[in-house]
Amino acid sequence: MRSFIRNTIVALTFVCSFVPHSIKAADVPHSLDIWRQPGVHALMRHAIAPGTGDPKNFAIGDCNTQRNLDEAGRNQARAIGARVREAGILLDVVLSSQWCRCLETAKLLGLGNVIETPALNSFFRDGSTKKIQTDQIIDRLRALPEDSNALLITHQVNITALTGVYPSSGEIILFRFGDNDVLEMLARLTL
Repeated sequence: MRSFIRNTIVALTFVCSFVPHSIKAADVPHSLDIWRQPGVHALMRHAIAPGTGDPKNFAIGDCNTQRNLDEAGRNQARAIGARVREAGILLDVVLSSQWCRCLETAKLLGLGNVIETPALNSFFRDGSTKKIQTDQIIDRLRALPEDSNALLITHQVNITALTGVYPSSGEIILFRFGDNDVLEMLARLTL
């Protein structure tokens, strides 16, 4: 039992050493400067959509069967998009999960044409696709030109699988590929 506890503490210490702390309000301009750099990508959890998971009758393409953004979520997405535009951040590609709350977030951000990307779909209900989808996202990003900037709108489980971070609604994780194509997290940003 002691060995298990010791190993767990060592593992958590190792993981936490790579997870950046949330950005304080005073640090937001610095984070936006980071985001402007070539090759920096952003993972964003969809805007506020009350509840957890989706109803049992969930169907892609039928928003009536899904958990959706509420007015606070719509306002949040618009405000984030405005802040990003004001900061002069240019994106080469905007990718989104096919879930309605992600697509609506992406469209309300108004940061570019939105490309539906099945690999960004939630695997909350069925974790068996976690590795495949995570690998597909990494491969998709590696295929972009080195100096491009992508925004990916997705779900908590997908972001956690890629980064170890448990993001809040509308939170943005900035990252790039470091040496040996290792995902290097740069900042957590709440606008």
